[in-house]
Amino acid sequence: MKPAVKYTLGRLGLFLAVFLALFLTPLNILVKAMVAFVAASGLSFILLRGWRDDMAEQLGEISARRSAEKDRLRSALAGDEQAAADGDRVAAADIAEHPKRADV
Repeated sequence: MKPAVKYTLGRLGLFLAVFLALFLTPLNILVKAMVAFVAASGLSFILLRGWRDDMAEQLGEISARRSAEKDRLRSALAGDEQAAADGDRVAAADIAEHPKRADV
């Protein structure tokens, strides 16, 4: 499972657990939801640290790949033939790995 999905589901699960625990109290439902939201945020900061770090690492890798591709495209548009050739090889390898994406 992707780290971002796992972390999101973990946060949602913490919220629901706290909300259900507060369901026995005589508070208004909106107050229960607000308290559950704040409590789940604090608990997720402590309990889901590893999942949050995994998600941050995944997002950092995606950002680095996009930045590198953007730099390569800028070089290719500026006339760098080597960057354009590198992009052709990357596109051919991507099509070979994911043929359904080539239809888009």
